[in-house]
Amino acid sequence: MTIAEVSKKYDISADTLRYYERIGLIPPVPRTKSGIRNYDETSCGWIELMKCMRKAGVQIEALIEYVELFQKGDATIDARKAILIEQRDQLQDRIADMQESLARLNDKISRYEQGLMVEEKRLTGRL
Repeated sequence: MTIAEVSKKYDISADTLRYYERIGLIPPVPRTKSGIRNYDETSCGWIELMKCMRKAGVQIEALIEYVELFQKGDATIDARKAILIEQRDQLQDRIADMQESLARLNDKISRYEQGLMVEEKRLTGRL
């Protein structure tokens, strides 16, 4: 697949795809004899993984390290797993924070819906 096709398929800009390859976020993409990127199934798999990981908030530095370790082979399995566990733990912390914020917003909305804005009136001195 060409970079334009991959860009459209994964809804990611061609510039971002080039950047990901340049910084090592995805392994080098195979090229045609004329030097044009020719994304194969493996390349697309890496793009899907990185898109998912970035959406989850995984840090670019951690992903670059993960790819470097992956390319070194099975001897790095424990190190790769450790990266994923650390990133998962950070994501779980962010989710917990977001759930707490969501609960607070839902409570606030409920108060508006019930007309119980006593606390806001107290804070503004209108009570």
